[in-house]
Amino acid sequence: MSMIEARGLTRHFKTRTGLVEAVRGVDFHVADGELVGFLGPNGAGKTTTQRMLATLLAPTAGEATVAGRDLRRDPTGVRRAIGYVAQGGATNPSAAVDEELVVQARLYGLSADEGRRRARALRDHLDLADLGERLIKQLSGGQRRRLDIALGMIHEPRLIFLDEPSTGLDPHSRANLWGHIRGLRDRAGTTIFLTTHYLDEADALCDRILIIDHGQIVAAGTPAELKRRISGDLVTLEVGDAAAAERARALLADRDGVRDVTIHDAAVRVTVEQGDAAALVLMRALDDAGLAVASLRVAHPTLDDVFLTLTGRSLRDAEADASGASHVGPA
Repeated sequence: MSMIEARGLTRHFKTRTGLVEAVRGVDFHVADGELVGFLGPNGAGKTTTQRMLATLLAPTAGEATVAGRDLRRDPTGVRRAIGYVAQGGATNPSAAVDEELVVQARLYGLSADEGRRRARALRDHLDLADLGERLIKQLSGGQRRRLDIALGMIHEPRLIFLDEPSTGLDPHSRANLWGHIRGLRDRAGTTIFLTTHYLDEADALCDRILIIDHGQIVAAGTPAELKRRISGDLVTLEVGDAAAAERARALLADRDGVRDVTIHDAAVRVTVEQGDAAALVLMRALDDAGLAVASLRVAHPTLDDVFLTLTGRSLRDAEADASGASHVGPA
């Protein structure tokens, strides 16, 4: 069953300089219980797409079904069925944690008693157990972000949207938050649609990744599938000197499964399909030929390598370019 089914979803913005095509006819689905990452640089269309699916922006064109509700015909039904955690959060800094959670529960039609019960349960699950009476302005960045997620989960939605959930957090707080995000899916079966520009976040968390660039989906698949789409793993074998490296290159170039062999100083770099399996085979072949291997390294493709292959630019470079540019319309 699909929790999200988007078909031709489009959003344009009119500006003083003309029409901006923020999202250009995207098609994708998210299955029930999946944790899907929406990956791309600032300005690529991630947040705009998510805001359309959460009924915060009306599509210019296209249609979608979200949590079994038609996005255009039943936006109220969509809002009742989903949770949405915005990039900046939306809490009253002078309120206590439980006070804010119970108010949110009441907005969804729950009783105060039920709101308090759910608030306690969410605090336990999100490592906020002893903070019910703490003022929000006294929370750390990681605690505040986990409270944002609790606010999005108080009505027990089947689907939750997380927009850049770990932006601004230190590495320890980010890793802690990732554990809680996995817990939402693993414990309750919640479907999670997560926008991010962090490569390590998408790789660590997501069952499947959608990559968006210039308002269009350019690739989709599991992290492993996306990495397999590019040139392969790189096995580097240090063999002592340039002459030995040249002998090794000639020996390995015609072996089955070897896509490419290059030399760098005293090392041979071999591109293969399955680096972990091929590494020992390659080393044995050199050893049989009397070439001693001083060291061996296997490097797997990264999601940034995928983005570079698909778009001709590094995601990190694209992110830096987008951050330095003047921003027009939502991301």
